[in-house]
Amino acid sequence: MVLGMSISCSKLRTFKQGVFSQNQELMVLLAWHGLMIVKHCSIQSQMRSKDLLVFTERDSKFCLDISSTKDGKFITVNSNSRTSSEVYLIDANNPIVGLTRVQERVHGIKCFLEHHSGFFYILTNAPSLESQHLAGGSYYLVRREAKDFLSSKFQNVIVPSLHVNFQDMDIFDKHLVLFVEKDGCPMICSVDMPIDINCKQLVTLDDLNPWFFPLPSNLCQIVPGSNHDFLTSNYRVVFSSPVLPDVVIDYDMSKKKFYILQQEEVVGVDIDVKYMELLNAKAIVGLHFDDAKVQKLKDLSNTLTCERKEVISHDGVLIPLTILFSTKAHKKGHSPGILLGYGCYGEVLDKSWCAERLSLLERGWVVAFADVRGGGGVSPSWHKDGTGLLKLNSVYDFVACAKYLINEGYVHKNYLCSVGHSAGGLLLGVAINKYPDLFRAAILKVPFLDVCNTLSDPGLPLTTLDYEEFGDPNIPAQFENIHGYSPYDNIPSGSCCPSMLVTASFLDSRVGVWEAAKWVAKVREKMCHSCSRSVILKTNLSGGHFGEGGRFGQCEEAAFEYAFLMKVTGALEVADQM
Repeated sequence: MVLGMSISCSKLRTFKQGVFSQNQELMVLLAWHGLMIVKHCSIQSQMRSKDLLVFTERDSKFCLDISSTKDGKFITVNSNSRTSSEVYLIDANNPIVGLTRVQERVHGIKCFLEHHSGFFYILTNAPSLESQHLAGGSYYLVRREAKDFLSSKFQNVIVPSLHVNFQDMDIFDKHLVLFVEKDGCPMICSVDMPIDINCKQLVTLDDLNPWFFPLPSNLCQIVPGSNHDFLTSNYRVVFSSPVLPDVVIDYDMSKKKFYILQQEEVVGVDIDVKYMELLNAKAIVGLHFDDAKVQKLKDLSNTLTCERKEVISHDGVLIPLTILFSTKAHKKGHSPGILLGYGCYGEVLDKSWCAERLSLLERGWVVAFADVRGGGGVSPSWHKDGTGLLKLNSVYDFVACAKYLINEGYVHKNYLCSVGHSAGGLLLGVAINKYPDLFRAAILKVPFLDVCNTLSDPGLPLTTLDYEEFGDPNIPAQFENIHGYSPYDNIPSGSCCPSMLVTASFLDSRVGVWEAAKWVAKVREKMCHSCSRSVILKTNLSGGHFGEGGRFGQCEEAAFEYAFLMKVTGALEVADQM
């Protein structure tokens, strides 16, 4: 059974952090020794007499990066906001000619470009007359001749069919790799290059005889490897799921074979391990594989159960909910549980393998993942439907999933906990304000809680970038919407609150350490004084947004959080009595 898969790819990954702060005007310089990005404030001292100014990005909502097409023939200057992108080209063999703009910047339109055999292949969601049947925001593949780029017209290469959405692409000398979602199931396929088609007619993926990669049957997370070699026929991918330890597989696109290179070992755990099957592997025509190698792919689905449910939200939309628990230790209607959520920037919630969770699962805990709107992975509009004026959809989706876990007996009503990190802390903070009796405990890790004040300070690094995600407080209607849900501004007076562990990092450049401190102080002041005594603020004086880092630091952090959850749910007392 396919439990729902998500793709974490480089090209469509949403920007979480600006490269420079908004007061630092960016310039790209073409020097005799190559390209470089410098700050405008020091531009005069860094320019040399032979340096040539090529491009200035004056919009603080956009970030710049420089890369190249995989074949190395063109340099690309990419200017990206959270919702829009603009790409410029520089001929690597003749860089002095300067930049050529691929497409004019349009709000909500993104394009990602590669070069192959005299054509630029562009994955874009720009509307066209030929793609009117596509759902809003769907991507399709076009190409344009490189020789006469400015005068040549875009040619449709592949238009997805009604039940197919493109997610990402990668290109090689002899193969085009496409990440697609087909009938709600993400898949990966390769198409032979060069593509010889009649671009006057619409071509779907099936017309090009694609090879769909065999995938593990309960896959949740797909992470492409580096795959930098343009001339190779191998494509490397890392697969993972809540019951599948990370496995590295190479796909030979020429021979249509695959090779399992490595899988993470589960060490020191007395647990049955089941040999894994591949999704539709033998049903794919022309597939050759070695049964002995397939048997090396293992998962823990004999002992751990991973289910994918669809929960009805407040407006009738179905929200994916992935539920993980131990088949032996879970007690229906009595087990404690954790609900995780994020719901921002179009990011898919991480559901990859995590050995640390075994500690809770063996004690009967349930771990659930709510893919609420504002995140990604469900439909092209899933992110947009949880941003700006629609941000509360994320919260109502999260609450609906929490109530589902209780009503269906996965978790006892008095033992449901929740965890939110960064912008996921905003999701959790709003849910706690609106439903203070829903959760027994909550962990808010470097949470974004003081939304109104932060977005009103353009001097902070991410403020202007976040206008497209949460709204611009300088616009009255958007300010009222933000102020209406901002956790810091809507703490209910006198209400009971769950036990909370709130963490902050002194060196965090994304979420100020003061946000967690202010929120905890105000919770202790306004909410029930008896309950608020169990609200803990833990500040890391040396770490950043993602903590200390390193294996031992992460283990200590997880141990502290799990001890907190078990303490407030009474699990430690039960263990002492056994």
